[in-house]
Amino acid sequence: MYLLILVQILQSTLLAVHSCPALCTCMYGNSGIAELRSVQCSDPGISAVPINVPADTVKLRLEKTLISRVPRAAFYNLSELRFLWLTYNSITSIHPSSFVNLKALRELRLDGNLLTSFPWEGLRDMPRLQTLGLHNNRLSSLPAHASLFLPNITYLDLSSNRLTILPAELLDLWFPLLGQQGGPVQRRILGLHDNPWLCDCQISMVMSLSMSLGSPVVLMDQLLICSRSLGQPGVLLTQVELSRCMRPSVQPAATRVVSTLGSNVILRCDATGYPTPTLTWIKTSTYTDCCRKDILENSDQLPTNLESFIQESPRVGVRWSIISLNGLSYKDAGEYRCQARNMAGISEAPIKLKVVGITRVSRPPKRKSQKTTKTPKYSSKYRKPNQATTSANTPSAKENQILQNITPPSINKTRTAPNLVSKVFPIDKRRKMNLPDAKKKKQTSIMSTAEPLSNSTTALLSETLV
Repeated sequence: MYLLILVQILQSTLLAVHSCPALCTCMYGNSGIAELRSVQCSDPGISAVPINVPADTVKLRLEKTLISRVPRAAFYNLSELRFLWLTYNSITSIHPSSFVNLKALRELRLDGNLLTSFPWEGLRDMPRLQTLGLHNNRLSSLPAHASLFLPNITYLDLSSNRLTILPAELLDLWFPLLGQQGGPVQRRILGLHDNPWLCDCQISMVMSLSMSLGSPVVLMDQLLICSRSLGQPGVLLTQVELSRCMRPSVQPAATRVVSTLGSNVILRCDATGYPTPTLTWIKTSTYTDCCRKDILENSDQLPTNLESFIQESPRVGVRWSIISLNGLSYKDAGEYRCQARNMAGISEAPIKLKVVGITRVSRPPKRKSQKTTKTPKYSSKYRKPNQATTSANTPSAKENQILQNITPPSINKTRTAPNLVSKVFPIDKRRKMNLPDAKKKKQTSIMSTAEPLSNSTTALLSETLV
């Protein structure tokens, strides 16, 4: 019993995988080694997207049916699908999540429907998509954010719609500035003909740049028609004088600025282009040599548009702008970009600002093993005596005169006590001590005319006599 149930489950699974939807045709085609399944549904009686398409389908064509809408996750089980054609139906709306799980899809064609808008954000679910066909619909505008989801598209057909203006963001995507492309220049094929374009700089730039040598864009048809205003008859774009249209060019006053902490600085840039471009300032990064980690952690989300700046146009086609930064802090350091924009495109120039502080010189800590160098002390034997020492140890002029008048001691070893005493002690002290009066007359005359000896002289005499 259980065996029969298991066999029925396997049969139903195989039928779900290999069965073909009603009113559709399924076939296999060889591509190298593998066989690729292709499903085609072209019956006018089909009014909705089939839900039982085999899971191994590689190419699905739903053409000339009454399908009017594409629901959410309409092709979720077709993870191997590479080609999806929904052409010449009556589709008026597509859900933004209609193409979920189509990671292998390479080509999407929606030609010949009634679309007035397209969910451009839905292209995120098809990362390998390269071909997008929207020919012969009712699209009247291209939003600026569409450029965010078209970088991988190399074939884009927008012909035979109701488009009037190309966003400048698409021009930046299709014609990148020199040095801004991340890798080799990607060639694109564009279909822009049979639209009522306004005669502005965008469509003129596409026309002129596509005709230049080595252009990254090739137009399917270069006979573009434009009109001065809506409702007027169109003329060929080659007959319209749009030679004055010029993409902006930005020139900063300085590309590198270094200023001290707390000072004031002014950043300036000049731009030319036609029509006269408008300028904006953007801070893209923050960096500094001091406190880098703290600033990066506490800084606001970058890039950020700056609002407090001045711009002025002295004449047509020229505009300048300045931004004033007062009381610089380390958070003000970083890269600023002056961006110029007009109908012909966008360009920008970077300015790097560096904020430096006051450098404090600090002594390195002393090492224990390092010996401190001391000023050598010279011996007192070789040191020059200062003035105080000289005056204390050197006898005065009068003392030198007295010493010269003193009779030096006799060479004879036997010296009389009175002679020695008379040379050392004054008369008054000798009388009190009852010392002998030898040579009294001579000593009295000498001592009466001389001043008392200083202590240093007395000590010098005592050392000599001893």
